[in-house]
Amino acid sequence: MLMNDLVLMFLSSLELIICILVSIAFLTVLERKVLGYIQIRKGPNKVGILGLVQPFSDAIKLFSKEQMYPFMSNFNLYYFCPVFNLLLSLFLWVCVPFFSVNISFNLSILFFLCVSSVSVYTIMMAGWSSNSNYALLGSLRSVAQTISYEVSLALILISFLFLIMSFSLLDFFKFQEFIWFIYIMFPLCLMWIVTSLAETNRTPFDFAEGESELVSGFNVEYSSGGFAMIFLAEYGNILFMSMLCCILFLGSNLISYSFFLKLVLISFFWLWVRGTLPRYRYDKLMYLAWKSYLPVALNYLLFFGSMKVSAFVLLS
Repeated sequence: MLMNDLVLMFLSSLELIICILVSIAFLTVLERKVLGYIQIRKGPNKVGILGLVQPFSDAIKLFSKEQMYPFMSNFNLYYFCPVFNLLLSLFLWVCVPFFSVNISFNLSILFFLCVSSVSVYTIMMAGWSSNSNYALLGSLRSVAQTISYEVSLALILISFLFLIMSFSLLDFFKFQEFIWFIYIMFPLCLMWIVTSLAETNRTPFDFAEGESELVSGFNVEYSSGGFAMIFLAEYGNILFMSMLCCILFLGSNLISYSFFLKLVLISFFWLWVRGTLPRYRYDKLMYLAWKSYLPVALNYLLFFGSMKVSAFVLLS
């Protein structure tokens, strides 16, 4: 019986990983199309019908190219950082609640916070091991930004957790059966989306890839497969954060089509922001994290905590 469970768990996880990688491929096509139409051009439209096969040809091209190594790089770290980055990005999806036999554990929120914190190290090591000033500066910016916004992210998340008093993502479905949390906690939901943009190093917070001053940031020395893996990890994180937005405050059930529709709309928002907003200034980014979002998140945390205590006192 245990062997059957393990085989089913392995097959479910394999199916999940394949679906995520295919989703990432089509997200890249969507991004290039959206950016194309924003800039009044077509985007990819030659390879396959409407350019839908473009990401697969890009993947074949990238993974078949020769891998270049900087002469003075720390080879082992330089080689394995993109691999671990992609693995951590895929590992995050383990905490997705399944109604079938896959890993649906009760501490999925804690698991998400732990894994997303560890992924900072792969970016830092990728920049440092390249032995390039541009890559090192890009990784330092990225790490400082991610650590700063993780504090606000955790505090906002704790406010949500006060309402359901559980660490399981499945409980968000049960508590939002009649009213979504976006109606109850609208400012926090907006803060969560902006913080998620900063966490995934996306426009307008893409300082790790400041082309004007850092060429391409921490991945500047990577080519072919290494660059492709960093790219896949970034888009995997975008999809995961979009899914988390849907679970936390858009109240969708995983077995309904509306859940996937909302997931596509939130992912589209990520791309829309990239095509619309200019890059923020770095000192303003830090000011926003420590002097705006942190105090507001703490005040909301105290508010929802006191509400929960009052409810317990009244009920008892």
